[in-house]
Amino acid sequence: MRLTILGCSGSLGAPGNPGSSYLITSPGSPETPGILMDFGPGALAALQPVFDPANAHVIFTHLHADHCSDFPSLLVWRRFHPTAPAARRNLMYGPSHSPVHFGRMSADGPDGFDDISDTFDFRPWEPGQPVDIEQVTVTPVPVVHPAAESHALRVESRESGRVLTFSGDSGMTPALVDAARGADVFLCEAAWGPTSEGKAPGMHLSGQEAGRIAREAGVGKLVLVHIQPWSDPEETRAAASAEFDGEIAIGRAGDVFDL
Repeated sequence: MRLTILGCSGSLGAPGNPGSSYLITSPGSPETPGILMDFGPGALAALQPVFDPANAHVIFTHLHADHCSDFPSLLVWRRFHPTAPAARRNLMYGPSHSPVHFGRMSADGPDGFDDISDTFDFRPWEPGQPVDIEQVTVTPVPVVHPAAESHALRVESRESGRVLTFSGDSGMTPALVDAARGADVFLCEAAWGPTSEGKAPGMHLSGQEAGRIAREAGVGKLVLVHIQPWSDPEETRAAASAEFDGEIAIGRAGDVFDL
């Protein structure tokens, strides 16, 4: 499987870096639908040059705006593109309230509701229960974050056995070690920058904590994402390297990882 970072800016989009949004594809099967993992502000513009927006499933870690706010624009593309609208419904997995959340986001007025079932077949996450989507198996793992029904996602290629884990947004929790255990690539949020000292508990991770999770989980490569625009990425990486002696990268829009 191939992972493309469409954007990984923390808490809001940044110049040249959309909010949290990732694309999982099967390079050897270009007609196979892709999987969009979160779809934050600016994601649709970043997606258009690399993959057909009308040919993708969508999975959400949680529904804070920086992880989902471009979804109504995706609906417009899928429904109304003049030459290449969606040919069929695709799958959507996410928190149980996703249809209501998006129905309100894309409604025509304050009392309106947009039924998205014409273009997406929604199925709620069942914590810890794996689901097969195209070439991968995805397991949602509940984490600690103020958004209702927040999950980390463990994505395993059924062809290669390689594993990608995305922390989603979370405070420090042993569940993240379980979700990332033995992962080849661990996308881990580090919104608090180098350290979480003095920051709100139960909300985000620091580079130091991301490194600790990577070490305890025995991951192959740690990719730091969701770093807020006002934080220093290199200081965040240095804090992670004090805990984890494996490979560490700063995630950037356009990065591609083949697993």
